[in-house]
Amino acid sequence: MFIHLIVIGWLYVAVMMAVAEATSTTGTMLGAIFTFLLYGLAPVALVVYLMGTPGRRRAIRQREAEAQEAARRAAAAEASKDSGLPDQGGEAPADAVPPVRKEP
Repeated sequence: MFIHLIVIGWLYVAVMMAVAEATSTTGTMLGAIFTFLLYGLAPVALVVYLMGTPGRRRAIRQREAEAQEAARRAAAAEASKDSGLPDQGGEAPADAVPPVRKEP
């Protein structure tokens, strides 16, 4: 939550710098736009992205753990389900007739 305050403050300062650039007698609107983009948005975007990296990693690990747990539960449910019918045990059926080979 503290990072939001820093971002808002930095963007406010960048907007004020851009306004000062635009209203200056030697300043231009193009210079104001570049001032805001290069001193405001670019650094803030980089900092927010870098500060959010641990949270994104945590979310990815949590999703992977949940997926593994769901797969484990599904496998356990499938293994516990025993219908007693042939070829229903989760194993591949064996060939009834072996393949014919030419004799040497």
